[in-house]
Amino acid sequence: MPLTVETKKRPEGSKPNALRRAGLIPANLYGHNGRESISLVVDAKVVERLLKAAAVKKTEIELSIPELQWTGKTVLQEVQVHPAKGTPYHISFCATAKG
Repeated sequence: MPLTVETKKRPEGSKPNALRRAGLIPANLYGHNGRESISLVVDAKVVERLLKAAAVKKTEIELSIPELQWTGKTVLQEVQVHPAKGTPYHISFCATAKG
């Protein structure tokens, strides 16, 4: 069963630490539209569940961004973890080729 993650567009001018305090993890999506990338936020609890179930660059994830009406297949490109706390503080998704 494919993993499904719902994300939101990151608000303009929002500060990453403020997002984290609010329980959101900053994220990026690459490759969905050529070289363009989108700044996103994902709920921290969703990220925790995702990291238990998904392997970086291996597991296919169905990513949806309702406000952009975009849904597509992605893989986790990178997970940055806080060196002291051991908690994820930024994740990157890469869209896989359609087909």
